[in-house]
Amino acid sequence: MIRLFTFIIISCTAISASAQRFHLGVFGGLSAYNGDLTDKVFPRKVTNGAIGITGNYELTDNFMLRAGFTFSRVGGADRYNTDPELLKRNLAFETAINEFSLMGEYYLSNLYDNRFSPYILGGLAVYHFNPYAFNGTTQKIFLQPLGTEGQGIAGYGKPYKLTQLAIPFGGGVKYALTDNLHLGLELGFRKLFTDYLDDVSSYYADPADLLAAHGQLAVDMSYRGDELPNGDPNYPTKGYQRGGPDQKDFYYFMGLHLTYRLGTGGNATSRRNRTGCPVNVY
Repeated sequence: MIRLFTFIIISCTAISASAQRFHLGVFGGLSAYNGDLTDKVFPRKVTNGAIGITGNYELTDNFMLRAGFTFSRVGGADRYNTDPELLKRNLAFETAINEFSLMGEYYLSNLYDNRFSPYILGGLAVYHFNPYAFNGTTQKIFLQPLGTEGQGIAGYGKPYKLTQLAIPFGGGVKYALTDNLHLGLELGFRKLFTDYLDDVSSYYADPADLLAAHGQLAVDMSYRGDELPNGDPNYPTKGYQRGGPDQKDFYYFMGLHLTYRLGTGGNATSRRNRTGCPVNVY
């Protein structure tokens, strides 16, 4: 009986100590992208929102593992560019992004001895996107199935995948409101391995090839300069540059990350009493 009681006490202490290393968090802020349809940072007319949830586990006082899910929406449009050649192209896109990530967070100072600390983060993410544009003003057209640059047609590239890997990295500053409640201001970038987040990358396909393989809608959504007042009604010749294939797209977030440490019963505890063990009072 004494052995069983001792085992239960030790197990409960271990579980309590482990629980106090878990943090649940919420993220909210802004999202944007850079690519062939915009090269500005957080462009005013196409910056959107991002929300997310996270779970953190403390490996040490200065290093955490962080798993999270983030939902955001990004977009871009030639009509907001100042380059006359891009204005003539008249392309646009939007996409929702669903991202699962696993990252490490390293704090320059631990937040149990200090109220404030800069931190850096990095890791791996899996995200899903599906770019679309509007035909006129109402009908949403998903672009990937249309192969707007000839993807999937013999002699052109393969269709791009809608679920891919990304490398997240960034940093921020975090403030300890209490030992349990931390608030951070964070900027995070996502290095992508595709140039098709915006469905624009390389060169125009032969419109006859698009028409035969994917139909008139693919031709219409691949070149939209003819929709402009006094726009050029002639589809560009095959091989004419449509995008910039030398640089990959990327998207990024900036916002507030609020986390709460579990297993403390809602009471602030000092760094020296995080295991749940009683403190000696002299």
